[in-house]
Amino acid sequence: MWANIDQAILDARTRDFAEVFVWAYPQILRDGFVYFADQEDEVTGFHEVRFPEAISFGSSGGPRFATTVVETISGHEQRNADWQQARSVYDVGTGLKTESDLFELLTFFRARQGRAYGFRFKDWTDFRSADPSVTPTPTDQAIGVGDGATTALQLTKRYVSGATTFDRVIRKPVAGTVRVALAGVEVMSGWSVDATTGIITFATPPAVGVAVTAGFEFDVPVRFRDDSLAISLETFAAGDAPSVGLIEVRL
Repeated sequence: MWANIDQAILDARTRDFAEVFVWAYPQILRDGFVYFADQEDEVTGFHEVRFPEAISFGSSGGPRFATTVVETISGHEQRNADWQQARSVYDVGTGLKTESDLFELLTFFRARQGRAYGFRFKDWTDFRSADPSVTPTPTDQAIGVGDGATTALQLTKRYVSGATTFDRVIRKPVAGTVRVALAGVEVMSGWSVDATTGIITFATPPAVGVAVTAGFEFDVPVRFRDDSLAISLETFAAGDAPSVGLIEVRL
């Protein structure tokens, strides 16, 4: 939604309208939105580096949605999903096992300057195109159908529960893990993947009606929740794990 709003503002400015109004009051209150006249297409403030896996393995967390619930006096509810895509939240403090882990976390935190820079995070409960315990295959996820003209397709992962499906955009695939198939047959060349955006580009557009599928591993783009670390070596030695929060960032 915000990408479309941003593009609409740019289109209006390009056409030299005197004023541009954005009617999205509830969304702005919840999400926040700032438009800069001179914007770069590239998302800044992100380091293409993965959070230490030894620490992330013992972390806790998962997807979080935002839902507004209005309950009437009779007990009936009106529910509104404020976010189409979830934002995952994690606590990596539970993954700290040794003093060396503490030092590694401190070093990583300083390098990211607290909340300033995002980074990659491996969610061990959900990091592959299919089941986390199964090696990806080139037919795991349908990412498009050829039309004879389109050469760029975005990696996605579909979650199915009964008759309900949900498509998650994958922006941070792991380099070297992506496999692609056309009409069920794996292709080893003629395509490339941008590991920073999750976009697959074909040298020749897939033919009309050809199913394009892919398998991959991926990371979650996150940042630190806070600008400070509250860690006591004494309490850690006594078995008290500090709370170190991470939150998924929109790209």
